[in-house]
Amino acid sequence: MSLIPFRTKRSSGMEGGNLATLADFRHEMNRLFEGFFSRPTPFTPSWFEATEPGQWMPAIDLSETDTQIRVRAELPGIDPKDVDVSVSGDRLLISGEKKSCTEESGEGWSHCESHYGAFSRAIPLPESVDPAKVTARYDKGVLMVELTKAPSSTSRKVPVLTK
Repeated sequence: MSLIPFRTKRSSGMEGGNLATLADFRHEMNRLFEGFFSRPTPFTPSWFEATEPGQWMPAIDLSETDTQIRVRAELPGIDPKDVDVSVSGDRLLISGEKKSCTEESGEGWSHCESHYGAFSRAIPLPESVDPAKVTARYDKGVLMVELTKAPSSTSRKVPVLTK
């Protein structure tokens, strides 16, 4: 018994047998998975931002310590002057625009290719932060944002008093 279906001269898989059923099932599963993240649903989390085909959204890593929240965003090929970072309420907003143009020419030919696109990410913060103590550094295509937690949100050990 073979686990991998194959076609023979007698069974092309198109006459409604098992192979056609498996092919139809595979096609339907591929269609479902391809469209799964492109259409928001009522159950889509608030942090998920669907993109249109051709749009780009930077990858984000979030880590937390007792006193800080760190956000790492991958922004390859973006000029740091084209990146905006702001804190609004309980969200960190990172937005910008990617602009690149490569131009090559030789004897009798010329080639120019341009890539443009805006992006925006709103990252919900797990705790309140002090907006005055937010720093952002950009190095080799990676944006590092460090947010200091507000004093009211830092944890402390509470002693248990006895009578």
